Amino acid sequence: MDRFWMVDPLDGTKEFIKRGGDFTVNIALVENNTPVTGVVYAPVLQQLYYGDPGGGAFICNQATIADTPESIARKAMKIPLFFPGNAIRIVASKSHLNEATEAFIENLDKEADRPVETVSIGSSLKLCLVAEGKADIYPRFGPTMEWDTAAGHAVVKAAGKSVLQADNQKELRYNKENLLNPFFIVK
Repeated sequence: MDRFWMVDPLDGTKEFIKRGGDFTVNIALVENNTPVTGVVYAPVLQQLYYGDPGGGAFICNQATIADTPESIARKAMKIPLFFPGNAIRIVASKSHLNEATEAFIENLDKEADRPVETVSIGSSLKLCLVAEGKADIYPRFGPTMEWDTAAGHAVVKAAGKSVLQADNQKELRYNKENLLNPFFIVK
């Protein structure tokens, strides 16, 4: 299949069950194994991220289901935004932080010439924080499925950033026989 929609109606199940606000609805258009358009909506936070390579990436705060495409476009801001600070900001999983990720962060902290800060959040919002510019890097050394990342990946790409396989630095691919993603780094 060269072109299809990939939908994850509830990304961040653990956060949803805990009644946290950082779960999302993810919709991506995938063409030739690459996400080209993505929408990530966090209903509790009323944050909507969207992007495509031709139009760029955007965030719309206070987005509700009552909004029209026109009202969203009026409220949206193009991303990435600039967030001043000297630290390297790493976003990590709220529910899936593991030893490999902790080792990556520790190693980066030792090698960096500036402070390293870690932010934890759930769901595909981790990819969106990198796209937005609130985080510099998101290392993922734990299991994810294609539907967990496709929409956020499209937003990241539209913001001019990358989602790369950790072992070979090639872009993450979709519609593989095995839908489990390899470990990856967003930057």
